[in-house]
Amino acid sequence: MTRDHGLQAERSARPVALVTGVGRTRGIGAAVTLRLAAAGWDIAFTHWTPYDARMPWGAEPGAAAAVADGLAGHGAAHLALEADFADPAVPDRVVERVAAEMGPPTALVLCHCESVATSLLDTGVESFDRHFAVNARASWLLVRAFARAFEGPRGAGRIVALTSDHTAGNLPYGASKGALDRIVLAAAREPAHLGVSANAVNPGPVDTGWMTPEVREETAGYTPLGRLGTPQDTADLVEFLCSPRGGWINGRLLSSDGGISAPS
Repeated sequence: MTRDHGLQAERSARPVALVTGVGRTRGIGAAVTLRLAAAGWDIAFTHWTPYDARMPWGAEPGAAAAVADGLAGHGAAHLALEADFADPAVPDRVVERVAAEMGPPTALVLCHCESVATSLLDTGVESFDRHFAVNARASWLLVRAFARAFEGPRGAGRIVALTSDHTAGNLPYGASKGALDRIVLAAAREPAHLGVSANAVNPGPVDTGWMTPEVREETAGYTPLGRLGTPQDTADLVEFLCSPRGGWINGRLLSSDGGISAPS
C-alpha cells in the first residue's frame, strides 16, 4: 500500500470520508468523492491499478491524480492510497493511515469490488475466493477498523456500501455482494453505541465504460425511465445518506435503479 502521486493531506475542520474503489475517473467511486468534496468533506480514497489493468477496460493512467485535482478544486484535503484488498492486512492499514494523516474518518463509502462475470458451472475456486476476499472480507475488515477508529459525535458516522442484485451468470460477484449486504445490516445495529448508520445502495445498471453499445441500448430499453443510471445518480444518493439529512435512514438496502426493480 503506497500513497499515490505524493499527495499531502492536511488536517482541517472538515469531516473525513474514506471512499474505496476510485480507480477510474468515469467510475462511481470518483463521482462519489467529488460530490462529497463539494458538500464539505475531506477525502481519502483507495484504488488498485492491477485490478483495472486485468479488466477489459484497462487501467487509466493518471486517474488518481485527476481525481485529486478535482477534489482540490472543491477545497478538500485529500489522500490517495493504492490498496490491494485481497490482502487481509490492508484494510486496517488503510484506516490507520487515514486516521494518522487526516484524522479518524466520519464516513466510510465502499465502492471497491472484484467483478469477473462467470456462471455457477464455470467459476473457479480461486476466482470465487478472490471475490469473497475483496467484496466481503475486506468490507467487513474496513467496517470493523472504521468503527474502532471512529471519534465523531454520536449520530454523525456513516457507512454506505455499493451492492448488486446480480446472480445468474455472475455467481461469485453476486454471492459475495449478498454477503456484503449482511455485513452492512450487522453494522446498522452492532455499533449502535457510536450512533453510526449503515446502508447498502444498489445503483442498478450504470455505464462506467464497461457496456457495449448493444448492452446500453437494451438496458435503457427496459428501464422505466428510459435511460441508464449515471455515476452522478449514485453519488447524489450517497451524499444524502452521509449528510445530516440522511441520518435517520439505517439498515436499508436501497435500490437506485430508475424503477427496474419496481413491481410490474
